[in-house]
Amino acid sequence: MRANRMVMAGTALAALVTLGGCASIRDHRGFQMDHALTDSLQPGVDNRLSVERALGQATFKSQFGPQSWYYVSIDTRQRPFKRPRTVDEQVMKVNFDAAGNVTTIDRSRLTRVPTIHPVRETTPTLGRHRSFFQDLFGNIGSVGALPGGMGGQGQGRGPTGSGPNGS
Repeated sequence: MRANRMVMAGTALAALVTLGGCASIRDHRGFQMDHALTDSLQPGVDNRLSVERALGQATFKSQFGPQSWYYVSIDTRQRPFKRPRTVDEQVMKVNFDAAGNVTTIDRSRLTRVPTIHPVRETTPTLGRHRSFFQDLFGNIGSVGALPGGMGGQGQGRGPTGSGPNGS
């Protein structure tokens, strides 16, 4: 009776370990959004230095036009044998004026991110439409042939002497 309980406990433990491997993986990438810190930023009050001290370095900064800093936060989940899927995405854009003061703060969520579905059709090209085997074996017989002729020797088109250049 005691041995039977030990086998059942071992089987239950093995089942739990096996099912634990089927759990989905959650991952966070980018800026860790702390709403207390992000809500404390105020346009007209804060500047570049105070934003950097409160939030740290931006995920990326604008290169052209008015200065803007972007803080990006992405949460993903990956189920077993599947590709990772984005569950939540937050982007906070802090705009600055020429003096370096905060002018506006824009927040957006995953709903504004476009989904792209690539087209799987082929692009037509000029030229021949050949099969795989025609491409593979198409050059047999044409290697070494002279243009406009049968190729080979004795047709009076090449060097005839015994030397390397016909002398």
